[in-house]
Amino acid sequence: MTRFNERLRVLVLGGGPSAEHEISLKTAEQIYENLNPEKYEMHLATITHDGTWLVAPFLPMNADAACEKIKGIADIVFIALHGEYGEDGTVQKLFEKHDICYTGSGPEASFTGMHKILSRAHFRATGLNVPKSFGFNYQVYERAQNDILSVIANNFLFPVIAKPTDRGSSVGVSIVETISNLGQSIHNIFHYSPNAAAEEFIEGREITCGVIERRGGKIIQLLPTEIIPKKSLFFDYESKYSDGGAEEITPARIPKSVLLRAQETAVVAHKALGCRGYSRTDMIWNKNDGKFYVLEINTLPGLTQASIFPKAAIASGIRFSELLDRIIETALF
Repeated sequence: MTRFNERLRVLVLGGGPSAEHEISLKTAEQIYENLNPEKYEMHLATITHDGTWLVAPFLPMNADAACEKIKGIADIVFIALHGEYGEDGTVQKLFEKHDICYTGSGPEASFTGMHKILSRAHFRATGLNVPKSFGFNYQVYERAQNDILSVIANNFLFPVIAKPTDRGSSVGVSIVETISNLGQSIHNIFHYSPNAAAEEFIEGREITCGVIERRGGKIIQLLPTEIIPKKSLFFDYESKYSDGGAEEITPARIPKSVLLRAQETAVVAHKALGCRGYSRTDMIWNKNDGKFYVLEINTLPGLTQASIFPKAAIASGIRFSELLDRIIETALF
């Protein structure tokens, strides 16, 4: 891709129109600051809240014009976007249209991973356990609100989880204790997404595990992390991104045989969606039945200083700069 002895030209792309815009910018900054300047010639680009692209020298332009600019200054794009547009396959489709190399999963795996109802169908088909869920959209809910509330009340035990089906970072997610609070929680979801779901509440310990692909298709499993929320009942947005919001323990304090099963689950989930490069799978370990229940997969896990993925990599013996090297390498296979 580059001539002999030339540094690889890497453009780090952050921002985006999602609710995770600010977190994405932090991820982009962290990546940019930790790329090895002896190996890479680094560039930055940002997508604003309104979808405008800012590519060095940070002149505003539309997506297609930005892609043409990127092709002239970069060999590969390190995608640091989170949420919709970055993790739903949109930017991946755009880059493939313009023949631009990029890190992370392709359009189809990204789209499926972002939509929890779709991804869980794939997980279930490969033998993984997933919580029971019921999905619906805003238009259906507006026409048949009482019917949908009745379906949930008749098919789920409370508490239930109410969540958007196509957003990340637990945006819009809540634990609903009673049927009387369900309607308000669903309306809150529609502030973030037109797609909602009610989900079975699985009691247990929150475990997340990342994987990284290597040349030849080998998948390296990171040590699983146990998440203990401190400010909320579950690992919500505040727990993830506020100081002291959660305790994250790597390796997870679970028996070694269970830890290995968590790693195996992350590999199966990664392969089930056809993910590429790296991913992180969130799951619940129910000690009563001994099963792991897969909640979702993150095809572009956060890489900020507070993020779980780089911390787990360090605990697994992989320095952050080396982690970035490996992610880039997987895109160049």
